Amino acid sequence: MAKVPTTILFMMVVVLVDPIHGAPQLPCFFIFGDSLADNGNNNNLLTTARVNYQPYGIDFLTGPTGRFCNGRTTVDILAQLLGFENLIPPFATSNKGPDILKGLNYASGAAGIRVETGSQLGGHISLDQQLLNHQVTAIRIASILGSNQSALQYLNKCLYSVGMGNNDYINNYFKPQFYPTSRIYTLEQYTTLLIEQYSRQIMTLNNKYGARKVALVGLGLIGCTPNAISTFGTNGSACVDKLNSAAQMFNQKLVSLVDQLNANLRDAKFIYVNSFGMGSGDPAAAGFKVVNVGCCPVNNIGQCAAGQTPCQNRSEYVFWDGFHPTEAMNQITAIRTYTAFDPSDTYPTDISHLVQLRL
Repeated sequence: MAKVPTTILFMMVVVLVDPIHGAPQLPCFFIFGDSLADNGNNNNLLTTARVNYQPYGIDFLTGPTGRFCNGRTTVDILAQLLGFENLIPPFATSNKGPDILKGLNYASGAAGIRVETGSQLGGHISLDQQLLNHQVTAIRIASILGSNQSALQYLNKCLYSVGMGNNDYINNYFKPQFYPTSRIYTLEQYTTLLIEQYSRQIMTLNNKYGARKVALVGLGLIGCTPNAISTFGTNGSACVDKLNSAAQMFNQKLVSLVDQLNANLRDAKFIYVNSFGMGSGDPAAAGFKVVNVGCCPVNNIGQCAAGQTPCQNRSEYVFWDGFHPTEAMNQITAIRTYTAFDPSDTYPTDISHLVQLRL
């Protein structure tokens, strides 16, 4: 964030206060991910990874919804920037009506690329299951439009955001008390396996469901979350270096995957969203004053303790709870994902240009 002047960041946030009105820039937006994007899919699961209680949603119009945030998530704000009148709803509460034509959110807290990831917290919807849920949606869209071919042509026009991998480290590899992966694989081997599986999942989204405009969201600074710092300690560093090193290794391989996909699939375009880079630098340049503690008092798993009073100056906090950013931070991430302010924010282009491509 240090590369972007404070005045520009302030202007960015002001822009986001008033969502863009008019026709959406593309007909549909589908979201796959974890708790950074979950908007209620975990609410009815038997899991501790659900947050449909106060103080979550304290700054959201309808209160607690299952979003792991005080307000809007990054994908919520992206939907507004893309011109959608309403936020993209969760798959869990969707019906067979025509509203699904605008897109659905399949994201699930604690979910990962690997099916077992996050299971120590209870139920979750892994990426494989999210893809199966999208298959259900594709069948419903075919029913609405009259044929499978019409559905495929329609799905070609949508934007897809896929953000996975955080939990495969923090709720798998670096939890040896629950998972054997760190005893079986070196970090390099594990990351290679993750990317290979992720590649197959992304290819399914393209081959089977016709996804042509895909944003792959890289891992953020998973070693700088309040929970990581309190759990692992930093040994004199600002953050937990081994977690951030794992994220960087994953991201490097993800950039290579984006290059590979773009070279091999000429009728599609994939971009990489550099969450790690956008989160690096001096948060004070964006007006943040508190970077290593969450805004709300947390429970033993790093989520806000139910019914507790959060901080009042939420725009000055990077983190809402032990893991997740505040809406103030999400605003900056969303606007820089949509329109890159630094050349390294997205690769090889940003979402505002991706949606304009004719494929």
